[in-house]
Amino acid sequence: MTILVTGANGLLGSNLVRELIQRGHRVRAFIYPGEKTPTLEGLPIEKVEGNILHYEDLKSASYGVDAIFHLAANTSYWPSRDSNVRTVNVEGTRNVLKLCKAIRIKRLVYVGTANTFSFGSIKNPGKEDTKYLGHKYGMDYMDSKYNAHLLVKAAVEDGVPAVIVNPTFMLGAYDSKPSSGTMLMAIHSKKVLGYTSGGRNFIYVNDAAVGIANALTKGRIGESYIIGNQNLTYKLAFTKMARMAHVAPPRFQFPKWAVWLYGIIGTFQGWLTNKRPTVSLPMAKISCDGHYFSAEKAVRELSLPQTPIEVGIRESLEWLKTNKYLPNA
Repeated sequence: MTILVTGANGLLGSNLVRELIQRGHRVRAFIYPGEKTPTLEGLPIEKVEGNILHYEDLKSASYGVDAIFHLAANTSYWPSRDSNVRTVNVEGTRNVLKLCKAIRIKRLVYVGTANTFSFGSIKNPGKEDTKYLGHKYGMDYMDSKYNAHLLVKAAVEDGVPAVIVNPTFMLGAYDSKPSSGTMLMAIHSKKVLGYTSGGRNFIYVNDAAVGIANALTKGRIGESYIIGNQNLTYKLAFTKMARMAHVAPPRFQFPKWAVWLYGIIGTFQGWLTNKRPTVSLPMAKISCDGHYFSAEKAVRELSLPQTPIEVGIRESLEWLKTNKYLPNA
C-alpha cells in the first residue's frame, strides 16, 4: 500500500514509519512546512510539506494513497485554554476526514489518546466503553482530542472506513523534541525530588507502533482501541527510571495540597511572565490522579505486543544520551 502519515516525525510517528517500511509499504510523510525531521533522515520515504489546516495541502499529498494514519496534533498543555490547539486538533481532523471521503480512502487509522475514556484504578482500569472524564481539568488539549474522536466516530456513520487507536504514555527511541523523554531527563538530572499520589499507563513506543500498524488490517471499522501496557504509580515508575539511569530514586510523596499549590503558583507565574511554567494547576491535578487503562481489547484484536516497559526506558535513555540531551552525554 501507499500510506500517508501525518505527524510522521514525532516519537510515535518515527517508530510507526519504520514499522510500515518494514512491512513493505510505501510511506509518504506529511510534514509541517520548515519543520526539521532528524528522526526520519535516511529512510526510504517520500516527504511532502503541508499544513493539515490547509485542505489543498492534504489533497496534493494524497495522490495514489490507499490509507492514511492521522497522527498530527498540537499536544501543548500551556496555556490550558488555547484556540490554536483546538483548531489544529479539531479542524485538522475535519480536513483529513473530508479528504478520506473525497478520495474514497480504503482505511483511515486515527490516533487519539486514551484520555478520551474514563481512567480507572489499577484493579479496575478504564476501557473503551467508558465516558470521557478529562473535561474536569479544563485543558483544550484533552477536550479537543475528545472532540476530534467524536468527529471520526460520526464520519464512520457517513461511510469513512476509520479505526481509532488511543495510546497511553509512550517511551522509547526517536523522541526528537523530546516529549516523554523529558520525564527521564528530569529523573536523570536529579530534578525530581519526590512523587505524587497518581500514576499512569505506560507502553514501549515500538509496541504501540506495531499495534497501530496492525489496525490497518486487523482493526474493526468504527471501533476504538486503547494502546497501552503497564499501569504504574509514579512512585514505582520513577523508581524504575532512576535505577536504570543509575541515580537515586525520589524518596517521598508530596501531599496533594502542596502539589496543587505548586500548580497554582506555576499558573500565576505563567500568566505574569507569558512563559510556560514547569507545572500548571491542570497538570498538578492530573499528576495526583491515577490514569490507569486496560489494553485487553487491543491485545486481543490487534495483537498488541506487551514488552516490559523497562525496554522502553532503556531505549529512551540510550537515544537521549546518543543525541546529547542528557548532561553526561
